[in-house]
Amino acid sequence: MLLFFLCLSLTLPAQTKTTKDPKKDLENKKKKINEEINEINAMLNATKANKKNSLGNLLTLNMKLDKRQELIAAINAEIAQLNKKINFTEAEIDHLRSNLEKLKAEYARMIISAQRQQDAHSRLMFLFSSGSFNQALMRLKYLQQYSVYRKKQADEIVATQSQLQTMLIALKESKHEKNVLLGNEEAEKDSLNEEKAEQEIVLNGLQQKEKDLKTKLERKKQESVELQLAIKKLIADEIRRKAEEASKEALVAKKAKEEKDKLEKGKNKEKNVKVKEIAKTNDSKEKIKETPTYPELNEEAEALSNDFANNRGKLPWPMTKGIICEPYGEHEHPAIKGFMMMNNGVEICSGKGATARAIFDGEVTSVAVSPTGGKLVIIRHGEYLSVYTNLSDVQVKVGEKVKLKQSLGTVMMDDDETKAAMNFQIWKGQKTMDPSGWLYKGG
Repeated sequence: MLLFFLCLSLTLPAQTKTTKDPKKDLENKKKKINEEINEINAMLNATKANKKNSLGNLLTLNMKLDKRQELIAAINAEIAQLNKKINFTEAEIDHLRSNLEKLKAEYARMIISAQRQQDAHSRLMFLFSSGSFNQALMRLKYLQQYSVYRKKQADEIVATQSQLQTMLIALKESKHEKNVLLGNEEAEKDSLNEEKAEQEIVLNGLQQKEKDLKTKLERKKQESVELQLAIKKLIADEIRRKAEEASKEALVAKKAKEEKDKLEKGKNKEKNVKVKEIAKTNDSKEKIKETPTYPELNEEAEALSNDFANNRGKLPWPMTKGIICEPYGEHEHPAIKGFMMMNNGVEICSGKGATARAIFDGEVTSVAVSPTGGKLVIIRHGEYLSVYTNLSDVQVKVGEKVKLKQSLGTVMMDDDETKAAMNFQIWKGQKTMDPSGWLYKGG
């Protein structure tokens, strides 16, 4: 009997591991891209008929193509996930079917064996033929366990069949979902081809008037340089001002220490220390004038700076709506091959009525008129600074403490291009940083 129970092994269906499903992330990404495409369509629809072949329209079409390709890539990623899920489900179904066949065969052998034993001996005869009372108890226990085990096998068969049915339904749903996604992918590819054809028409139209376009771009490039120089000067002035404040505070602290040393160590020793410290302070002031760097931060500013750095990739967008229409750094112009553009930030484009907002808590250090028109605002976040340009009106003033997502003003509308655009920048001291790596990808 012991050997009998050791040989009768119960095969359990394989248990699936619970893992985090990235499907929701992809769905959110697709939703965000679709919202951006709708925003671009609104800008394109607002373009005047005589501006359909304009430079601004080309840039907007380029944005739309990029977003369409992102959407197709997201759909492909979702299809790849579904393929993995389908393959896994099919493997599980094969495993369950194999287990079910084994369970049924094992159960059939048990029924046949029980039937044979019942024909040869009745249960009572089996018990009464025991050689001792202990043996009778063992045989009774065997009969009970055998009956329980047989019922357990029957339950296991039912459970396996139920699990198999569930997996088959899930497989059918996954295949249907994949077919829907494949249809969506084809539709998006068709849209992409249509948009590429539209882009080609606009591009050809612009290249036919390349000379006029280059003149316009050179003027825009010069305006951009003037804007960058103006921002750089404002930031340098702010850093110098903070350095001078820190230097004054340090000098006051040193004088207070000198007075204390004077009382403790005597007049002669104190005079020598004072001469050395003043000379050192004057030397520091000269260095600050030559190469201004960000001054040492107080505890509050240092905490704010660390907070800002820790939120890299999580900061809200500086506009209530919009998408990046020009990247950070040097890049080739889409219409003229070899014509290079330089950007110390990112250009964010939107429709009419877009509002600029603070990306983090901080203090307004500058409100100025931009060389390219409109106004600009600079906010300090410890050693970091954020810059918001091309504002038609400003709702904050210098020295004001602002909060996360606080409204700063309205972004100016370009009537010719029928869109609002803001050049947004992030600086660390006097070094520019790519803002796209700091902003939350979800918008």
